[in-house]
Amino acid sequence: MSASLANELAARFGAAAVEVALPRGETTLEVPAGEWVAACTALRDAFGFDTFIDLCGVDYLGYGNDEWDTDGVSAQGFSRGVEGRGPGRFKWGERPSHQVGEPAAVAADTLEGKRFAVVLHLLSVRRNLRLRVRCFAADNSLPVVGSLVGVWPGVNWFEREAFDLFGIIFEGHPDLRRILTDYGFVGHPFRKDFPLIGNVEVRYDAGLKRVVYEPVTSVEPRVGVPRVIRDDARFATAEGERGGKILDREARR
Repeated sequence: MSASLANELAARFGAAAVEVALPRGETTLEVPAGEWVAACTALRDAFGFDTFIDLCGVDYLGYGNDEWDTDGVSAQGFSRGVEGRGPGRFKWGERPSHQVGEPAAVAADTLEGKRFAVVLHLLSVRRNLRLRVRCFAADNSLPVVGSLVGVWPGVNWFEREAFDLFGIIFEGHPDLRRILTDYGFVGHPFRKDFPLIGNVEVRYDAGLKRVVYEPVTSVEPRVGVPRVIRDDARFATAEGERGGKILDREARR
């Protein structure tokens, strides 16, 4: 069934826009930002995708950079943290970075190409088909795509969430404002260059008798993935150390 859907989509949107993930058979349609609303309208009317399931934003900054070195693992099963300011390792005003080349060499996270994407999940009840649709915003500094509220009204609050957390602007949305953070919140917390510790902390000031906001001082940047569980490497480590000692003894003879 996924092959049939992929062929139909390829005939309408072009083969380069369709991707089928095997062996699961999950179908993804890539749509340019300028054709976002028109393509989604066609998916509803011509392909039978009458039901909207989900919409979210994605930030591809630092995509593919590892927070942990998974090639080498310690005898206790811990992966080694890489150098740089990865997710959770940088403060407000600092830029995330990653390890390159030799240890302790770092480079700022950059992205060649488009950074922000909107991902949509659709369901055709009549045809019993599911589809993932992705659209990259053309401008990384001001990501804008068309609103789908006129196509599926239920997308309203999902677009507000993507705007709030990622800063993606949905052109034509009837009420595009923050939905999870406070109206005076600075920044968009799901962007990869937003620190996990935030930019302000809240405390009650007894002298002023009110809550005050201050720059973060009591929270240190942290790594959110403390351990990666792997197969027991103690035997392999011991064998490697034993072989190294034998080579050292032979070299001293």
